[in-house]
Amino acid sequence: MNVKTVTENRKARHEYHILETFEAGLALTGTEVKSLRVGKANLQDSYARVENAELMLYNMHISPYEQGNQFNHEPKRTRKLLMHKQEIMRLLGKTREKGLALVPLKVYFKNGLAKIELALAKGKKLYDRRDDIAARDARREMDRAIKERSRIN
Repeated sequence: MNVKTVTENRKARHEYHILETFEAGLALTGTEVKSLRVGKANLQDSYARVENAELMLYNMHISPYEQGNQFNHEPKRTRKLLMHKQEIMRLLGKTREKGLALVPLKVYFKNGLAKIELALAKGKKLYDRRDDIAARDARREMDRAIKERSRIN
């Protein structure tokens, strides 16, 4: 399988508990695809929502294509995501639950088609984030100690 990652939303894993992930296609214009292939995209502050039985992506920034002329696209326009109707309806039911959101994790090309990895996520509280940071620091400290110990022997 030919997969090339364009951009990732690394902050999403820090701010949300990821419950489930989904793959969706992106409905794009020509200059958006060209700009994505160059890697000019940003997922920060973007989110997805089900409206009128369609899945829409908001606030994803795709920079205008440099060689594009008057046919260039709007950088932060609302984009349609492509999924099967039953999957969209299932997501609609889940996002109606309190505190669940659809957060994009990464954009990539799979066999020449632009795809987005969406996550059904629940926001972390401040103390959850602090616990994660403390656990990561402890893990780093242990790895450092093990490496130091193996270097001595």
